[in-house]
Amino acid sequence: MTTAIAAPKCLVCDTEFEVQADWEKGEITECTACGQEHEVLEKNGDLVRLDLAPEVEEDWGE
Repeated sequence: MTTAIAAPKCLVCDTEFEVQADWEKGEITECTACGQEHEVLEKNGDLVRLDLAPEVEEDWGE
């Protein structure tokens, strides 16, 4: 489930994100209401597409 509107909303609690000018693809941002992390999948001006950030997994190879 992703969103692609000018004011993207949290995919968990539906709170609107304030789009930051310095957001870049791959950046992780956190919802101010519920704390859920989202990843910026695409940013073109004020058009932003977000998805839930991947869970951090332990790397047993290091």
